[in-house]
Amino acid sequence: MKQKVDISKIFPKHLFWDVEYEKLDLKKDKDLIIPRALYATTRKSFDKDISKLEKFYSKFQIVNQLKHTKERISNEVCRMVADRYHIDSFARFEV
Repeated sequence: MKQKVDISKIFPKHLFWDVEYEKLDLKKDKDLIIPRALYATTRKSFDKDISKLEKFYSKFQIVNQLKHTKERISNEVCRMVADRYHIDSFARFEV
């Protein structure tokens, strides 16, 4: 049986300020975890932040969640993800 992963040991707790992070499930809550893990990323921290996600999610899952999330993910984060995966750039907000 698969052991439950403690999200708080992987991602900063403050990213999940509005939910009970100890109850988050990597599979069931990917729609929240993926965008929140990149919400506060910067060019400097991006490689480290996305590498954490890549331990649990595929490239397709990460991109798909970012394209469809209701979280306020910046267009710059979307560009960094697209560059990393060598896909067409996408944006969450019109400029």
